[in-house]
Amino acid sequence: MRTTSRARLAAVGAAAALLIAGAGNVAVAVDTPDEPPSTPVPVATPDGQTFSYVVNAKHANPGQTMLAERAVRDAGGVVVQSWPEIGVVVAHAARADFRADVVRLARGHAVESVGLTRTVPVSEATPSAVADVPGAKGGPREATVTKEPGADVSDGTAVTAADPGEATQWDMAMIKADQAIAVNPGSKDVLVGVLDSGIDASHPDLASQVDAAASVNCTAAGRPDTSPTGWLPTTSDHGTHVAGTIAAADNGVGVVGVAPGVRLASVKVVNDDGFIYPEYAVCGFVWAGLHGVDVTNNSYYIDPFEYWCDDQPDQAAVKQAVRRAIDFSTDHGAVHAAAAGNSAADLATNTRDTASPNDSTAVDRTINSGCEDLPTEADGVVTVSSVTRTGALSSFSNRGLGKIDVAAPGSSILSTVPGGWGLKSGTSMASPHVAGVLALMKSAHPGWTPAMLEQAVRDQADDRPCGTTGAGPVCVGTPEENSFFGDGIADALDAVTLG
Repeated sequence: MRTTSRARLAAVGAAAALLIAGAGNVAVAVDTPDEPPSTPVPVATPDGQTFSYVVNAKHANPGQTMLAERAVRDAGGVVVQSWPEIGVVVAHAARADFRADVVRLARGHAVESVGLTRTVPVSEATPSAVADVPGAKGGPREATVTKEPGADVSDGTAVTAADPGEATQWDMAMIKADQAIAVNPGSKDVLVGVLDSGIDASHPDLASQVDAAASVNCTAAGRPDTSPTGWLPTTSDHGTHVAGTIAAADNGVGVVGVAPGVRLASVKVVNDDGFIYPEYAVCGFVWAGLHGVDVTNNSYYIDPFEYWCDDQPDQAAVKQAVRRAIDFSTDHGAVHAAAAGNSAADLATNTRDTASPNDSTAVDRTINSGCEDLPTEADGVVTVSSVTRTGALSSFSNRGLGKIDVAAPGSSILSTVPGGWGLKSGTSMASPHVAGVLALMKSAHPGWTPAMLEQAVRDQADDRPCGTTGAGPVCVGTPEENSFFGDGIADALDAVTLG
């Protein structure tokens, strides 16, 4: 079982402490005396340019959140979205001193931390007022072009008009989903939230699967947009591909998902340029908690940092907001699957990040044990690595002893895309297999809690020994748990047959 603050280099003996630094920011930092600090990434916020922030109230209740909102307004900012359920306020401001002023005006009583959510000015419009929204409280990667979420390593989307045939789905046979469906295809009482780029609800394999009433677009600056078309895909087919793996209908057309009997919610967290900013993910997780989502799939990492560091005030504040949102949805019954990432890195030992920030100029930076890939390294999230058709670790897949929970097929996966079906590769494709298994498990055991589901998917996974290691990365651990496959390859049949 993964534990909080697992070290990249060695176990850290000192407890977490409060750090006050950087323009009045208050952030949670990990005291790591045996490790170097992470490399700072300063971001200029000149007067007149609008940036986006998260403001974390000291306590997650309406009163504290209202005080944080007041501090935002008094500091010259605009409250874009407020989540009193978790004590997080999303704000826009065009003042260089905004962060320091929010903390000062709150007089230390209401605000825990304030942090920038990106390193460039906002591209979305700042609302002049926050309207009431149902369920809401309160008023591949390139920096300048459309990119795939989660640094997806794609074989390309080979769209075909003809029925590609269920027989080509080797991935479903590997995790025994074809056998599991014969026992229990999943229940319509189970709802899977696909936090991604939107789902094509007109696709013949998905039209009967998507629950429009449970779907939302979170890319409107982090505000939930429930318009009928807001959650549909625009510039990316990624979410549609992921959705098909989870729950494509068993209808004699195209492909069949792991859990074709469950419902899907399209929770759009990827904007038209391909970025998943923190306020989008926070919206997605809180929405899941408020709308009865049982399982979420997260085939992305939160931009613009591949690793968010506790000893950097802005990044620490974002981590706090995301952590609260994940915990809220978990407390309300959702279990989470997430892609391990496609950097071919060892998450347990990696000390370098050369890809962040990805919305401006990347910095070659040192990272330490307080730097985490979100949401996949968050506690309470099932972290999924990718395997090939032969069961080997995919060349792009991240790994790490104590970091990977389970593995699933992720190389050359056939699934739905707008206009047909296509192949994609990435841990983005592995994670939805596990989300489907969790959905089957929830269908078979509706009373199980997220913690029970998380533990069971690991316990039921088929052990996968390290095997021989050629010139590639070294696998460490035992057949029961190792750095490549975690506790093994997810098993859909066990999910519906074992108690």
